[in-house]
Amino acid sequence: QVQLVESGGGLVQPGGSLRLSCVASGSIFGAYFMGWYRQPPGKQRELVAVITSGGSRDYADSVKGRFTISRDNAKNMVYLQMNSVKPEDTAVYYCTLFSPGATPSNWGQGTQVTVSS
Repeated sequence: QVQLVESGGGLVQPGGSLRLSCVASGSIFGAYFMGWYRQPPGKQRELVAVITSGGSRDYADSVKGRFTISRDNAKNMVYLQMNSVKPEDTAVYYCTLFSPGATPSNWGQGTQVTVSS
């Protein structure tokens, strides 16, 4: 069983910045991916960014150049630096951890990010 706890969400103005954090604990073995998904109001959950244990990153087109994912393997933590945020970034952001080739199935409770003036 893997536990994931996100933090760092809140209200931010358009053009502002926010940093999300997530710590994983429990039965974590071997190489694994960590990532962030989000679920905007009334929409389905979507991928934001993912990072491998080796540090390779992939981003949704909508956040490329604005968001940066990073991780600290020693602490089992993953971060999402959000810059130049837009109202359409408003969503509940979820942290996930999964094995290469697997579908994410471990989720945190989510943290709300609201971009509004």
